[in-house]
Amino acid sequence: MKIVRYSIVLLALTGVVVSILALRVHYSTGTEPCSINEKWDCGTVNHSPFAEIAHMPVAAIGILGYLVLAGLALMRQRFLVFLAALVGLGFALHLASIEEYALGVWCVYCAISLAIIALITLLSLGWFGAEYRSLKRASRTQ
Repeated sequence: MKIVRYSIVLLALTGVVVSILALRVHYSTGTEPCSINEKWDCGTVNHSPFAEIAHMPVAAIGILGYLVLAGLALMRQRFLVFLAALVGLGFALHLASIEEYALGVWCVYCAISLAIIALITLLSLGWFGAEYRSLKRASRTQ
């Protein structure tokens, strides 16, 4: 199951990079390369009132969350990785609903981050499930 653990770490580090790009947009005042049209504009999303929670940029929360996921995966904390990924997925879906219904504009970086956390959640579910099945089999043989 090393491949799953390292895949989660790699995806989490990719999430850090994507979140750093979104954080750069948050503090930028120029036109962003991800400002594609009226429906896809990272600047609009990252400068909106929804881009911060308690004066902390959502992208910074993403960086922290992805680093925690990578650390937990490296420490082989399967259940905690799954739990943290599930929380992250819920948060990302909440942000996506804000983009869809409150702003009417999508951020490319946010959409990529949503895909990354969804993949991490699925991988962590399988990783934790494999451990659970292994423990269940071991308890039956005793």
